[in-house]
Amino acid sequence: MPPWPELIRAAGAIERWLVPSECLICHSGMPPSPLDPLICSPCANRWTPLPEPRCLRCGQPLSPGIACRLCVDWPPQLAGVASAVWLDPGARHAVHLLKYQGWWRVGQVLADTIRRLASPRPGTTLVPIPLGATRLRTRGYNQSAVLADALGTLLGLPVSHDAIRRRRETTTQTALTPEERRANLAGAFEPTGAPPANPVLVDDVFTTGATLAEAAAALAGAGATAVSAVTFARALRPLSEATAALPSGPSL
Repeated sequence: MPPWPELIRAAGAIERWLVPSECLICHSGMPPSPLDPLICSPCANRWTPLPEPRCLRCGQPLSPGIACRLCVDWPPQLAGVASAVWLDPGARHAVHLLKYQGWWRVGQVLADTIRRLASPRPGTTLVPIPLGATRLRTRGYNQSAVLADALGTLLGLPVSHDAIRRRRETTTQTALTPEERRANLAGAFEPTGAPPANPVLVDDVFTTGATLAEAAAALAGAGATAVSAVTFARALRPLSEATAALPSGPSL
């Protein structure tokens, strides 16, 4: 989390007193609230949950008659991944506020959305995906750690910030193909000791699962037998989009 939490809370209280509260997405006014969510409820309620049915392992929505191929190459220890919403324009805006514009408190709203997923197993420990040192210095905080801390507070779960670490810096994944993402992240994480019990990885966006698969492999190398993961959003997959656009009708 960002440093000096007491100073930040005090500054936030002064800000709320001096400046009317405004949603960062739609810019409409919001009534004063001790939680100061930064994103109004109507905007958050427009985020689109993933539909059923979904792959039991990777959480990808399935189309009738099409088997999931997204998770076939995942390490066996990565047992299940769930994402709260699609990365549609509204959710993408929220993620960009968190990651690139310094609004780390947006993570509280995103974590509250993640909280609506299935209840965690007893003894769960949240493990945020670590950032590389260079990106961490540039950004000032790790957005996955912000999400994990907020989610841990909401669910009463511990957070392990040092269960795994980055072994090396990786290039940005934004423009990479799935194969390039896997190559870019191969061996990027390593454990720092014995893994926590029932680790659940926390990240902001699921695109291909390469990051979560590598992080799970690192925890498995330290002795974890089953690793789960949650993310706020899931990028739209071309196959899912194309299939969803097909008109419904009797099968041939």
